[in-house]
Amino acid sequence: MKSRRSFLLKTGLSALAIAVPKIESFSGESPKNFAAIRPVQDGPVLKVALMGLGSYAARVADAMQSCKRAKITGLISGTPSKLESWSKKYAVPEANCYNYETYHQIKDNPDIDAVYVITPNALHKPHALGVAAAGKHVICEKPMSVNASDAKEMVEFCKKAGVHLLIGYRMHFEANTLKVVNMRRDGAFGEIKFFQGLSGFRIGDPNQWRLNAELAGGGAMMDIGIYSINGARYMVGEEPIWVTAQEVKTDPVKFKEGVDETITFQMGFPSGVVASCLSTYSMNYLDKFFLNGTNGYAEMQPSTGYGPIKGRTHQGPLDEPHVTHQTTQMDEMAAIILDGKKASIPVDGEEGLKDMVIIDAIYKAVKTGGKVSLV
Repeated sequence: MKSRRSFLLKTGLSALAIAVPKIESFSGESPKNFAAIRPVQDGPVLKVALMGLGSYAARVADAMQSCKRAKITGLISGTPSKLESWSKKYAVPEANCYNYETYHQIKDNPDIDAVYVITPNALHKPHALGVAAAGKHVICEKPMSVNASDAKEMVEFCKKAGVHLLIGYRMHFEANTLKVVNMRRDGAFGEIKFFQGLSGFRIGDPNQWRLNAELAGGGAMMDIGIYSINGARYMVGEEPIWVTAQEVKTDPVKFKEGVDETITFQMGFPSGVVASCLSTYSMNYLDKFFLNGTNGYAEMQPSTGYGPIKGRTHQGPLDEPHVTHQTTQMDEMAAIILDGKKASIPVDGEEGLKDMVIIDAIYKAVKTGGKVSLV
């Protein structure tokens, strides 16, 4: 495992040495008001290479078989056997298969428009920069990096390279989530007062990269806690101005230095709304959002899982039809890149950067024991 991780880090960091192409940057500024999401129409197909062929990439790949606007046309992996089996399964030509030392050659491949980076967190920045330097659009899994500084560099690099940088926020396209967000925008809940986000599960294999501080950049907060952070922002409809946080670690052997097991955290918003959240790797059945306002409420459980999102509001059940999240995500991202469509809830690099700023502040609050300002 150690040699494999070292190889990943070395090959990933090699992307930093590549010069930024001199191309006009695009304006990726997010609009202040977002229209409700509309079904993706027929049109050009986004040709996507998947980078990092792990378990989540397999989920994305299977979901993309139902996409109308996105297609797998390339593969990038450090494991030859995966490249061989995946290329056969998804009919990807051998010429479109790359490893971490050769993927920069996608620059000359017209069969690839964008690369979905699904490698360990610490490799997101170098891999995203390498893809952008090759002139291809970047779709990066969340968290977009291991800290806000790296995230900011990714945003700036992609703008200079003239490519889109989108973050894998699949929930931003999920129907019941959008229903609640639109109800809040329409004033159905009245004045928002409180949000609760519970995000957690019991993690298994102690040798996986998610429990390696060097590759993960943290622990549960990076992997699952980010859902409550991001969810609080789109459910409340404001950006937090302060955070406080407390950490509990019951298994220092499994959760080594730099890998958080459980963190409870609170966020304050300009209007006075307070969010109370929990992020953990040691408890199951924690996937719940609760939004409370003067005129109503919304409760979602599960709120971010892969299966159907369920819940209710004071007006009744949340019962929008379930579509595989990654199918909708990739079709909608194709429309953003190819048609200039604006997402109802942003999924650009600036959105990912905002979450990283908050995560940095949460870790700081854990260390200092005090309230950390975000403004």
